[in-house]
Amino acid sequence: MKTKFFTLLLTCFIATSVFSQVTINSYKYVIVPNKFDFLKAKDEYNLNSLTKFLFNRYGFEAVMEGSDYPKDLVLNRCLALESDVTKESGLFKTKLKIELKDCNDKVLYTSPLGESREKEYKTAFNLALRDAFKYLEATTYKYEPNENITSIRTTAQPGVKNEVSEEIQQLRKEIENLKNEKIAELAIVKKPVVKTQKVVVAQPKPVIDILGKVAEEKSTVIEGASNVLYAQEIENGFQLVDSSPKVIYRIKNTSLKNVFLVEGKNAMVYKKGDDWVIEYYSGSTLEQDPLNIKF
Repeated sequence: MKTKFFTLLLTCFIATSVFSQVTINSYKYVIVPNKFDFLKAKDEYNLNSLTKFLFNRYGFEAVMEGSDYPKDLVLNRCLALESDVTKESGLFKTKLKIELKDCNDKVLYTSPLGESREKEYKTAFNLALRDAFKYLEATTYKYEPNENITSIRTTAQPGVKNEVSEEIQQLRKEIENLKNEKIAELAIVKKPVVKTQKVVVAQPKPVIDILGKVAEEKSTVIEGASNVLYAQEIENGFQLVDSSPKVIYRIKNTSLKNVFLVEGKNAMVYKKGDDWVIEYYSGSTLEQDPLNIKF
């Protein structure tokens, strides 16, 4: 017990010295993975959920990997620390430690080992993790913005996740432009017509008629979204058919993995987490609907 107490004091002393330089206090978020390497399944024994809970309990703002990140984190991936929990071998003890890395994979913090003598895995992991977090609690984390980090824009770095988000935003703009072009084409069709020798300018239909046609396109786009669609490979993409089989959509490849443009529609299909969605504009509103696609 005394040994653990002195270890805790030593950790506090070292943390105080190191934190006067580059510290974990400079980071606003902590990302918790869905699965730790020593486990067989995602959130096994609820250990990943417990990790997020304990980070939040001790003053951090934790987010799960793959969840909807805050806007500033999407724009600047370096605002977050990557967390990990690792297991060390022990004959009669379960031993876990916490590790925090920056966006360049540099380790900024490693906790002493948290331990438990319980034999049942779920209880042992739970107690050992809580024990390891006691050392992290001693660092008295408090977010202090660091200009060197807040000024970073990771969209300029290759391979960073939010670069894909920027590409998707660009595709959304392209779809918006296509929608505007479509509305312009519909307006041109309603231009003046000549009748006998007298030029008669046809009254343009109200904007609501044009938007009505766009609304009809929406209902076509999302048709069959709740049913299973089977992907059949075609040139430059796939056709999605239902069990009839009837072709519901034809989707074309883009430069991004798992992102497709819908042929003949102002829409795109892309993978969001483990699910497929179709995204399109309804008037000025961006809509998303789930798709059940089997490749």
